[in-house]
Amino acid sequence: LQLRESGGGLVQPGGSLRLSCAASGSTMDEYATGWFRQAPGKEREAVAGVSSGGRTTNYADSVKGRFTTSRDNAKNTMYLQMNSLNPEDTAVYYCNAAAACWYGICNYWGQGTQVTVSS
Repeated sequence: LQLRESGGGLVQPGGSLRLSCAASGSTMDEYATGWFRQAPGKEREAVAGVSSGGRTTNYADSVKGRFTTSRDNAKNTMYLQMNSLNPEDTAVYYCNAAAACWYGICNYWGQGTQVTVSS
């Protein structure tokens, strides 16, 4: 499975961005998928995720009510809609797909996309 992200950039506080993550090589619906972010000097943190099959969605408390993740299985693409952005949301955002494999959990990562919230 290969993941490629797009959609990052510079946005003013209060603005919105939508990140996309296109998958190839396998069907995304077979994986639990999610978004992580890493700000300078901080550890990577989970932002939002969808269970395999798409039945359950979870969000970090810091983004609940502002961010929405979704998947379009026909396009094999997942999205992160980010609204009411604030400077604390500035980070490199990574999409992730995970599934059980013979030695544990196999994780696949996108290349990351920079999101900067600044006036």
